[in-house]
Amino acid sequence: MDIGWFDLLILIFASFRFTHLIVDDLIFEWARQPFLKVVTTMDNNGYKEEWLEPEGMIGELISCQWCVGVWSALLMTGIYLVVPYGEVALLVLAIAGLQSIIYEWSER
Repeated sequence: MDIGWFDLLILIFASFRFTHLIVDDLIFEWARQPFLKVVTTMDNNGYKEEWLEPEGMIGELISCQWCVGVWSALLMTGIYLVVPYGEVALLVLAIAGLQSIIYEWSER
């Protein structure tokens, strides 16, 4: 299989964006919610702290960027190799992925 550098960059950025979408973005919170639990503690000053912890294997898998990244890369590669005109979806995800990186850099 011969994948050129440009196509490889498209796959990398598309995979990055899809991974971020699953692990962090608000739009997929509904899918993560059943597999995460809210943990609440009080600090010494009486302030309540809350965070999310994964529950079970699925919770671990969908909250771990490294785990989701592998599956995302596999999915993006499958789309690239099998789906007719899948390059269009990959290009859109790649542009959105690069845009999100640029946005994060510009906010610092």
